[in-house]
Amino acid sequence: MFFDGLKFLFICLEVILIFNLLIVVHELGHFLAARWRGLVVEKFAIWFGKPIWSKTIGGVEYRLGSIPAGGFVAIPQLAPMEAIEGESGQSREHLPPVKPLDKIIVAAAGPLFSFGLAFVMACIVWMVGKPQSEFDTTIVGYVKEGGPAAVSGMRPGDNILSVDGKPVKHFLSGTDSVKWRVVRSEGETIPIVVEREGQEITLNSGWAKPETSSWRRPALREIQIGPRIVPGVGFVVRGSLADTSGLKAGDLVTAVNGVPLFNLSELGPVIDANRGKTVAFEIERNGQPATVDVALPPATADATPVDFGIEWGRTKLVHPSPFAQVSDAATSIFRMVGALLSPASDVKAAHFSGPVGIMRLYYQIFEAEDGWRIALAFSVLINVNLALLNLLPFPVLDGGHITLAIIEAIRRKPISVRVLEVVQTGCALLLIGFMLYLTFYDVGDIVADSKPPVERRN
Repeated sequence: MFFDGLKFLFICLEVILIFNLLIVVHELGHFLAARWRGLVVEKFAIWFGKPIWSKTIGGVEYRLGSIPAGGFVAIPQLAPMEAIEGESGQSREHLPPVKPLDKIIVAAAGPLFSFGLAFVMACIVWMVGKPQSEFDTTIVGYVKEGGPAAVSGMRPGDNILSVDGKPVKHFLSGTDSVKWRVVRSEGETIPIVVEREGQEITLNSGWAKPETSSWRRPALREIQIGPRIVPGVGFVVRGSLADTSGLKAGDLVTAVNGVPLFNLSELGPVIDANRGKTVAFEIERNGQPATVDVALPPATADATPVDFGIEWGRTKLVHPSPFAQVSDAATSIFRMVGALLSPASDVKAAHFSGPVGIMRLYYQIFEAEDGWRIALAFSVLINVNLALLNLLPFPVLDGGHITLAIIEAIRRKPISVRVLEVVQTGCALLLIGFMLYLTFYDVGDIVADSKPPVERRN
């Protein structure tokens, strides 16, 4: 229990450090650009809330807040931001004027630094690699009986080539996956091209949306299929049934009691039929066949499944180029925003994650084996998203500052401070409200996942 607590605290520390690194580097870009272009910088704050440390150096107040999330740079000549940064210590009317070009440079520096950090992290991922399933394919392993895909004629073993006219590379992850293309579809039926026994077949599948509680994110389209998951052993819990029986990480289970296994879903029925007996797991270990005998516990009255203590799914390290990683991340956010703006799409603002949701994802990532590698790859995506979303022409965001500076350049005179205050404060309140809206659903996900599942499957 003590070590579990230490692990929890250590993972929390990792999450806070990497999440705040992304924000601080972004704000550092604004800070350095403002100093370079001669703008007045009042504060450089790491974290929000009441300061627990503060020191003024060279006219700039450097502070550490009490809420460990993000930070900000107070640049009064750029735009009024009291709603987020607090009252300014200087009157804007008495500050020297700033050229629109200088405002554009300072506003663009934050996204530029985020892109730079993304590229640096992508270079590290390129060198150290990131884990990827050895069986990351688009082959169907499970089709729910009576579900939309089953009605269309889809079968386990089908290799999905395209969904809704778009080619797919993965089953679950990314915006070039089967899952995303189903979610992104807008028609009453979804054309799906599969390869079966060497032939290409076009199926027209319907779709379904499960019911969700009012405090959960709205459900998205699904055709009720699952990927082929070859029963490879990714991780074995120390002292578990698998560990004491002799199964090891990296083993590939090919058969149980002589019954060949091609998908993880096929393991459950074989195990259930042999409860209380010793079964022979035929495995492949380091390219060589072997057999491991596993004594299964007897069946229980409540039909509790056997807990082998295995995290299924073998992985390998891949080394995507930095340019490919940054390009894929940019493509993902463009597709997400495109889906959000499409009136016929099921993707809504509620499906985005706020700070709480992102930190929760980081926590889950760090819990995994090789989590630091996955976290680096995930940070590339987050940095690119942070940069691109901040470039949207919405007041308060960097793109809004750039837009206002362009308007000022066209008008050839500064925009009224009063107008700026109203626009910036109003948009700041909208942004804060939107973050609270996303946090509501982020917390809902945490609450839902903390409840014991109604049904468990092997």
